[in-house]
Amino acid sequence: MIFYAAKRLLGAIPTLFIIITVTFFMMRLAPGGPFDSERRLPPEIEANIKAAYDLDKPVLTQYGIYLGRLLHGDFGPSYKNKDFTVSELIATGIPVSARLGLSSIFIALIIGTFLGVYAALRQNKPQDHGVMSLAMIGITIPSFITAPLLTLALAVYGIRLFGWQFSLPAGGWNDGALRNMILPVFVLALPQIAIIARLMRASMIEVLHSNYIRTARAKGLPDNVIVVRHALRAAILPLVSYLGPALAGVIAGSLVIETIFGLPGIGRYFVQGALNRDYTLVMGVVIFYASFVILFNILADILYSVLDPRVKLS
Repeated sequence: MIFYAAKRLLGAIPTLFIIITVTFFMMRLAPGGPFDSERRLPPEIEANIKAAYDLDKPVLTQYGIYLGRLLHGDFGPSYKNKDFTVSELIATGIPVSARLGLSSIFIALIIGTFLGVYAALRQNKPQDHGVMSLAMIGITIPSFITAPLLTLALAVYGIRLFGWQFSLPAGGWNDGALRNMILPVFVLALPQIAIIARLMRASMIEVLHSNYIRTARAKGLPDNVIVVRHALRAAILPLVSYLGPALAGVIAGSLVIETIFGLPGIGRYFVQGALNRDYTLVMGVVIFYASFVILFNILADILYSVLDPRVKLS
């Protein structure tokens, strides 16, 4: 297993190198620059600033300098956030993004698995059609639409229950208070709940029609024992394979969610860096995200082999 993980990590290096290269040159091809503004700086000052950040050199030379710094673990300084390096900004945003992403995945796994199993046990019945219809709606409606709608319903208008008015904050972090986490986590989890529910339903239906489940029923085992002890472990295997792409989807979605709700996570830094042409900040976030996705895909494959002994890592 250690050999497999090491081989996958070595194989990911070319992929990461291509991502770095494409992102670097795409940022340079975009119009504008990090020090462009409505009030143009005097030519001498602008030249000195570009020289300080090696922006006066040819693009290929800049690329070589950046790769050299990366080999030493240096993402460089942020062009727009003065007195901060990219590594410091990423370290500041990691706790927020990690808490947001892991919370949404945890909720999506619990609710999505329950709904998928519930629909599979009532295949082709009204409950099954209702769950799958809701899942299809959850997949098709993007987060940048559900976020404002839920904010309007739960934050602006609020919830009235037994004569008690309750409303959630429309944004802000407030040191990670639970009230501030509910809306962004729920919005981020909604598409994953829908996808996991559909995936779990299809997998559970297939397992319930397998020979060993028929044998368990012939032996007189109760349905709840068959589902929990026998069917669920086999049905959850495709879900393990989906964890890597699911985390990637949560990461991509967090870019929008963190911006809408004003959360100080890595996604918000990425959006601000892209708008401000902060080359080093965008590059640092892209490299972090790419490494994160690659690592979790490898971990998902290893976990799959642990749950299913028939799968051999090579």
